[in-house]
Amino acid sequence: MAKVISLVNQKGGVGKTTTSINLAAALGKEDKKVLLIDLDPQSNATTGLGLNSNDFEHDIYEVIIGSCDIEEAIIKTKFDNLAIIPATINLAGIDVEFVKRMLEDKNFHQNEQLKNAINKIRDIFDFIIIDCQPSLGLGTMNALVASDSVIIPVQCEFFALDGIAQLLNSVIMVQSSMNPKLRIEGVLLTMLDGRTNIGLEVIEEIRKYFGNKVFNTIIPRLVRLVEAPSHGKPINEYDPTSRATEAYHNLAKEVIERNGD
Repeated sequence: MAKVISLVNQKGGVGKTTTSINLAAALGKEDKKVLLIDLDPQSNATTGLGLNSNDFEHDIYEVIIGSCDIEEAIIKTKFDNLAIIPATINLAGIDVEFVKRMLEDKNFHQNEQLKNAINKIRDIFDFIIIDCQPSLGLGTMNALVASDSVIIPVQCEFFALDGIAQLLNSVIMVQSSMNPKLRIEGVLLTMLDGRTNIGLEVIEEIRKYFGNKVFNTIIPRLVRLVEAPSHGKPINEYDPTSRATEAYHNLAKEVIERNGD
C-alpha cells in the first residue's frame, strides 16, 4: 500500500512545489513507484515536469468532483518510476463546487473526496506525493484527510516560523476529527544561503522548535534548482551533479528510512 505524503505550508515561496517534484523524482530513482498529485491551481508541479494542458485530457479537479476515475487521470512521465495527476486552473473552483454539492446532497463529505479516489490506487504505488496549494482551504483539507503524513517545508529565512502554529492546529484538527492516523513526517529546511548568518540562526531555531522531526537534509538555495522547472525536468535530470540533486537524493533516503524500507 502506498504511503501518502502531503507537502503543506500555507506560506508561498518556501520550496514546496520544488520539493514535491524533486522528492518524487528522487524516490523514483530509488526504484520506488511514485505518483505525484498536483493539487495547486497554479499547476507548477505539472509544468515543472514538462506537461501542458495539451498533453492530458483529465486533471485532479475532475477526479475530486467525480467526473472521471482517478486511473484515467494518471499520466506516466518520462522520468524513472514517476507518474503524475496534473492540475489546471479549474481547481480554483473547487470550493464553489463543493458548496454546491453540499446544498444538493446533505450526505456529501467535502473533505473525503480525494481520500476516496486515492484509496482505489494505493496498491499501485509505493509513494503518493501531494503538492498542496499555499492555503489551508478545502483542497489542502482534502489532502490532509487523504494523507498518512505531512512534510512541512520551512525556508531558512527571517519569519520562517510565521504561520506554522496555524498549520499545526489544522493538522491537529484533522487528526482529532477526520484522520487520526495523520502525523508529521518531518520538517524540511529549504532555501539555505550558506553565505548568511541568518540561515544558520533559523536552522538552530527550527531544530529547537521541532526537535527530531527536522530532516537532517537541508535544501540549498541554488540557481540550477530554480532553472530546472523551466526546462520541464527535476533537478536530478537537469543537473545530475548538482548539490541540489545530492540533497534531494539524501532526502528521499531519509523518507524511505523513516518508513521502514
